[in-house]
Amino acid sequence: MTEQLPFDVVVFEAVALGDPTAPSRVAPGLGRLLVALDRLGVRCGVLPAGGLPDLSATTDLVVAVSADDELASADRTLLVTESAGPAAVQVLAALAHADDRGAFDAATRLVAPLDDEAMAAATERHLSLTKPPGSLGRLEALGIQLAGISGHTVPPVPRPAAVAVFAADHGVHAKGVSPWPQEVTTQMVANFVGGGAAINVLARQAGADVVVVDVGVAGDLPRSEGLVDRKVARGTADLSSGPAMTPAQARAALDAGAEVAAELVAAGNRCLLTGDMGIANTTASTALIVALADRRATEITGRGAGLPQDDVPRKVAVVAAAAARATERHHGDPLATLAELGGFEHAALAGYMVAGAALGVPVVVDGVIAAAALLVASQLVPGVEASAIAGHRSVEPGSAAVLETLGLVPVLDLELRLGEGTGAALAYPVVEAAARVLREMATFDQAGVSSKSP
Repeated sequence: MTEQLPFDVVVFEAVALGDPTAPSRVAPGLGRLLVALDRLGVRCGVLPAGGLPDLSATTDLVVAVSADDELASADRTLLVTESAGPAAVQVLAALAHADDRGAFDAATRLVAPLDDEAMAAATERHLSLTKPPGSLGRLEALGIQLAGISGHTVPPVPRPAAVAVFAADHGVHAKGVSPWPQEVTTQMVANFVGGGAAINVLARQAGADVVVVDVGVAGDLPRSEGLVDRKVARGTADLSSGPAMTPAQARAALDAGAEVAAELVAAGNRCLLTGDMGIANTTASTALIVALADRRATEITGRGAGLPQDDVPRKVAVVAAAAARATERHHGDPLATLAELGGFEHAALAGYMVAGAALGVPVVVDGVIAAAALLVASQLVPGVEASAIAGHRSVEPGSAAVLETLGLVPVLDLELRLGEGTGAALAYPVVEAAARVLREMATFDQAGVSSKSP
């Protein structure tokens, strides 16, 4: 497999991996990155000798080298330095630039399973903390998942955090599947940038930044701080009459999402939250879920942003016909189905989630639009959902269908149906708390508290 890669060897400057004497400062997901590189047939070294952090089971995947070592001087060696940013981001960028493969393709190569050893050790640590076993319920399970994502028994606190709100329009809006005019997408993007939307309020409360990404808004948007231009096209085509996107457009949006994730992690963010905006996007979301999760449109089509109940049957008919067409044409192929039914924000969100997993940071997933994107991502890159945290269960029935399909338990269930990333932002402090419990609680021995008798 190495002949397909731009390098055969990766040599890390020791300082690029973090402080070997302080586990909390070791690069998140480093052990999983080494596992991914080993699977690709890439040899790894650290320079200088003695600078390698304790990576438990993955330590034997990397060797110490000196400056004049053959590994360090090979023609096809990638040198990862402290000054160039997080180690995983540098490796992803090198893969993405090779033969113009793109950020999404690079990210798919770097997704590795959760660190089982770190999760087992985190489970044991929970048993030693000053509380009855299991008494913190789901908070304990979240902490163990964070340990598996980061590769550390005591996971780093997932802060800073950023919400990426991917915005796009949908041609199917013309079929009357939403009570809102299409220009509301453009207007709401301006509201996000101005800080006046629900996601802005909730992100401020949670201490998370908001980045708005135009991947396919139909209207014109002036350049402004906080708005990232990754426009693939001015909205999708009408999915009720044919493919919503071309395969090339779907891949471009996947790359856009992966690039945004890499940029946010490179900027220092250690948790990524999903957000979205697009009038009529629940129709596309539901069609994706029907096609990829083998569900019935009559059972999981909701009212979206307030569609009158009398108009829901028309939406059901659009979803059912489009999903049936996609299934007949593509037989469950996730990329082709995404192009046939999805929106640019779905593709971008899928790329964002896959890159987040590749970069070793948790991704908190919002409602039904993000859930549909996660379903796509999980079929493009099986196992990527292990790095995702379901922020909440939306009122939209497709949300519960995806959570059930992927075996995910939501952090919250507050009967939300707004989108924008609001559920993810509300869940984020709980995710942070799960890490802090493992990091900051005293053990029975430390506190001088008697433990439960056997």
